[in-house]
Amino acid sequence: MNRREALFSLSSIVASLAVAPQLRAKELHNVPLSTQMSPDHLPQPAWQQGYQVLISPLDRQNLAAIFDRLIPADNLGPAASEAGAIEFLDNQLAGDYGTGAALYLAAPLHPENEEKIMGSPQFLATPKERYLTGLTALENWAQKNHQASFHTLTAPQIDEFLTNMEDGKIDLGREVNSQAFFELMLQNARESYLADPIYGGNKNMAGWKMIGFPGARYDYRPYITRRNENLALIPVSLIPND
Repeated sequence: MNRREALFSLSSIVASLAVAPQLRAKELHNVPLSTQMSPDHLPQPAWQQGYQVLISPLDRQNLAAIFDRLIPADNLGPAASEAGAIEFLDNQLAGDYGTGAALYLAAPLHPENEEKIMGSPQFLATPKERYLTGLTALENWAQKNHQASFHTLTAPQIDEFLTNMEDGKIDLGREVNSQAFFELMLQNARESYLADPIYGGNKNMAGWKMIGFPGARYDYRPYITRRNENLALIPVSLIPND
């Protein structure tokens, strides 16, 4: 076989491989069962019939006092608790987030090694457990240091507490990593303010209106060519007819 015959035979093989899959292909007339729509694919509206995890009024008051210093009310929007942060968090703690469904929670645990590898402390406790333990420790700290409930402290006192907590200078006991607990609360306060209102926070889309986010709109094609223009779109949430 010369070079010309070799190239011709190779091209014939490639062509046959390209055609063969088409001959074997089976036409689909429906969506594969594994990718069909299921209830898990749909957003679950926040529970509207009372608190499920944060059932203690004192816990909710203390948490609101912290959230409202992390996101205080001003001329741009309401405070975190006014925008539904507590309801949002309670709903999340009652679901998969609270149970740590997506977290690795099995022992053995070597905190020093895992913190070094992951870049942050790792926990066996679920977010729900961390909140309930942390809020109890928070109230105990306030009673010990101020002889009062945490939510009755002044704004400067709470700010000083949170600043020291962020720096890891607050001792809330052996079971609470105060710096990590601060980061958890800050993360959840932000999420509550910017998540879709269907999940209980961001009431009246206050967070979206503040940053100019238009929400869950179906189609943006009419606006593709209008770059750097304030479209003044009214936000749209996942709540039906909202």
